Amino acid sequence: MFINTTNKMSELQKRAIKFDEPQRVKDLGLYPYFRVLQSGQDKEVVINGKKVLMFGSNNYLGLTSHPKIKEAAIAAIKKYGSGTAGSRFLNGTLDIHLELEKKLADFVGKEDAITFSTGFQTNLGAIGGVIGRKDCIIIDEQDHASLIDGTRLAFGKVYKYKHNDMESLEKVLSKQTDYDLKLIIMDGIFSMEGDIAKLDKIVALAKQYSAVVMVDDAHGLGVLGKNGRGTVDHFGVTDEVELITGTFSKSLATVGGFIAASKEVVEFLRHTARSFIFSASLPPAATASVIAALDVIEETPEIVDHLWDNTRLSIKLFNHFGMDIGKSETPIIPIYVRDNEKTFMLTKMLLDEGIFVNPVISPAVPPEHSLLRFSLMSTHTKDQIEYTIEKIYKTGKQIGVFS
Repeated sequence: MFINTTNKMSELQKRAIKFDEPQRVKDLGLYPYFRVLQSGQDKEVVINGKKVLMFGSNNYLGLTSHPKIKEAAIAAIKKYGSGTAGSRFLNGTLDIHLELEKKLADFVGKEDAITFSTGFQTNLGAIGGVIGRKDCIIIDEQDHASLIDGTRLAFGKVYKYKHNDMESLEKVLSKQTDYDLKLIIMDGIFSMEGDIAKLDKIVALAKQYSAVVMVDDAHGLGVLGKNGRGTVDHFGVTDEVELITGTFSKSLATVGGFIAASKEVVEFLRHTARSFIFSASLPPAATASVIAALDVIEETPEIVDHLWDNTRLSIKLFNHFGMDIGKSETPIIPIYVRDNEKTFMLTKMLLDEGIFVNPVISPAVPPEHSLLRFSLMSTHTKDQIEYTIEKIYKTGKQIGVFS
C-alpha cells in the first residue's frame, strides 16, 4: 500500500525551522557572520569592493601574505601535487612532513612532534589518544571548544575548575585520588579573554598532586616566549609540560596542527590518536608554508617584538578611553559591551566605517559578557591602531555602550 509522505515534515526539518535566531538578526540587518572577503587575510582586506581595516584576524605575525611563505606553498604543489590522498598511517607520509615535525619539536623544545590536518583534530587526537577509562581530565572552564569536544570523545571522567583560578584547580585535584592518570588541560592564551594561563602555578600543582599537564598553545605560538616559542617557553616550564598542542592557522599562516612531546609519547600517539590515523595528512602546500613560517620567525624575530609594541599601545589607548578590556595582556583584547544586540549593532556600525572586528555573544560567553574581539597583527601601523580605537570609542558612545 502506497503512503503519501509528501506533506510530512521530518523531525530534522522541524528542528532546523525552529532554529530561527539567525534569521531574526538578519531581518534586523545586524547579522555579522560569514562576511565575505575579496582579498587575502592581511591588515587591510576588501569587503564588497571596499578596503577595510582588519582587526578580527588571528594572523598575529601577518605572515599569510609573506612572499617566502607563498613561494614555498607554490613550490610544494609543483613537486607533490595538491594533496596526499591518504592518512599518515598508510600512504600519506611525505618527507616534508618529517622535516616539519622535527622543526616544530625543536621550536617548542620537545623531542618529537606529529602533525594533523587541523588544530581541532589535534586536540581530539591528543586527548582521546592518551585518556583511558581509569583516567580523568581536569579542564579550565574557558577552554577552547576543541578541548571540550576532545574530552567528550575520551573515556575518562571530566572535571572543571574556575577560569585561571588556582584555588579552584587545587580543590579539584585534591579530590581525584582514584585515577591512574590525571591530565590537566588549558589554553596557553585564552582565545576570547586574551589572558594567559598561570602555567607556572599549574605546573607546581601538577607536581604536588601527581598530574600531567597539556597546553593548547594555539594563540601562544608566535606571540609569547623567546622568538615566539610559546607559553611554555614564556614560563620556562618546557620540561614540566608533557604535551604541547598548537595550530598553524594563527601565527603560522596556514591550516593544520601538531602535538609535541617526548619521543615515547609521540610514538604512542601515532598509534592511538584516531584523528591522526583516520584522517588524510596535511596537504603539501600547508606543510611547506609552516616550514617557511618558522624560518621567517627565526630569521626576523623583530616581528614578534613589533606585535608586542602594538599590543602595549592598544591597551594604553583602550585604558585612556575608559573602555572595559577585562584582564587581557596579549594581542587578543576583548572590548566588553555586555549586551548581545548592541554588540551586533556596534559590529555593523564599525564595518560601515571600514573596521572589521568580531562579535562574541551568548552562548559563546554569558549574555552579560558579550564583547567585541579586537586582535592585532605585527604589521598594523601606529596610525591604524590609533584611528581604529578612537573610532570604536566614538561609535560605541553613539549607542550608549561607552560613556
